[in-house]
Amino acid sequence: MLEKYSVRTDLALEEKERFESDNVEIAGVVLEEEYDEEREMRITKVLIETENGAKSMGKPVGAYLTLEAPNLAVPDEDYHREISEKLADYIRMLVENKCAEKGEKGEETPKLEDMDISVLVVGLGNRQVTPDALGPYVADNLCVTRHIVKEYGKYAMGMEHAKLVSAIVPGVMGQTGMETMEIVKGIVEETKPDVVVAIDALAARNSKRLNRTIQVADTGIHPGSGVGNHRNGLTEESLGVPVIGIGVPTVVDAATIVNDTMENLIDALETSNVLKGVGDVLRTYNNAEKYELVKELISPHLNGMFVTPKDEDELVKQISYTISEALNMLFTNA
Repeated sequence: MLEKYSVRTDLALEEKERFESDNVEIAGVVLEEEYDEEREMRITKVLIETENGAKSMGKPVGAYLTLEAPNLAVPDEDYHREISEKLADYIRMLVENKCAEKGEKGEETPKLEDMDISVLVVGLGNRQVTPDALGPYVADNLCVTRHIVKEYGKYAMGMEHAKLVSAIVPGVMGQTGMETMEIVKGIVEETKPDVVVAIDALAARNSKRLNRTIQVADTGIHPGSGVGNHRNGLTEESLGVPVIGIGVPTVVDAATIVNDTMENLIDALETSNVLKGVGDVLRTYNNAEKYELVKELISPHLNGMFVTPKDEDELVKQISYTISEALNMLFTNA
């Protein structure tokens, strides 16, 4: 059943939760959690350490950091600044680790503040489709510096170790006729950045995580995978440089919503004297079986439908500022 159980999600955390709910342990996958009670932030680190773990999870070997903040959807500038600072810390850690891997063994992990590196930020997605516009919006708000440093030198930025930041919004295949990876690879070969940071909208399994969760991964990003539109991934293997992927879930599939409703229905049936037996029978199904049942019931008309909140236009702009602010304070001290 697990092989058939394909949840529409880009979040490594939800993949791990899927197995935990069925009491299945995955060898080679480590989960670490911490909770900031004051800021109401939950930080989860999923480490996929082996190829067997990667096969079970359906994701490459690497580190996946997930920041969950229910108030992320609230327009509070001070709170979003705190999220940006926390996000910048995680991106810094992944960049430093990737740069350390490129150095000689035994060397101390370099500090980002002491590096002269070039960073290419790629805003993935379609600006014309609101839930998919996160990447382009982040790129719009970036402080790009590559042209300034190239023209006037790093001291024009007032920093001893300046970062060359450039940005590109490659669009989608329907607009350009080209794979995103082909466009970005050409830019990488021409500009030779030390690291690529790719931002994209994701799909979630849990509707409560929409616009309230940010995932940062050192394995790159695979555009469209969460909605079944698999494209060539932006990874270190495909581009030749380390790729940090940042994503926010903005859509959830119809089967998930129906499945969550079914859970509430089962709870209601179990409290009914007349229909309690029906609830008891449905309760014997595990999560995988219930999800597959829902997919069969709503197929074919709703099986490919994805849903987003009605105020997504405001939410995606708000979160794009939060992510761009983290990148700006990390790479340009802005």
